[in-house]
Amino acid sequence: LFYKLRIMNERNAVVALAALAQEARLRVFRALVGAGPEGMTPSALSAMLDIPGSTVSFHLKELVHADLVTVEREGRNLHYRPALERMNGLLAYLTAHCCMGQSCAPRGSKRRTTC
Repeated sequence: LFYKLRIMNERNAVVALAALAQEARLRVFRALVGAGPEGMTPSALSAMLDIPGSTVSFHLKELVHADLVTVEREGRNLHYRPALERMNGLLAYLTAHCCMGQSCAPRGSKRRTTC
């Protein structure tokens, strides 16, 4: 749905956040984000994270369902890639009204950061 409309709404954000609300799944997603657009195979993720292959596959399925990860068959292997546009859409949705347009720096901080 996100890819058709190119917008993040509350429902899409809840689905994405729910998918990430599990420790192993978050580790899998972070590993894929670290790999960038090249992505990784389930076996590479399993070895990197020391998580059984069947468990990695289960979590990848959930991340694909939440549109946070894409999958493509390359020969005999499945290759998973982070959906960086979706991830950035989620981050933008979460920070869209950050600090109500004011500085995000803690009070007393000399560093000024705006969202």
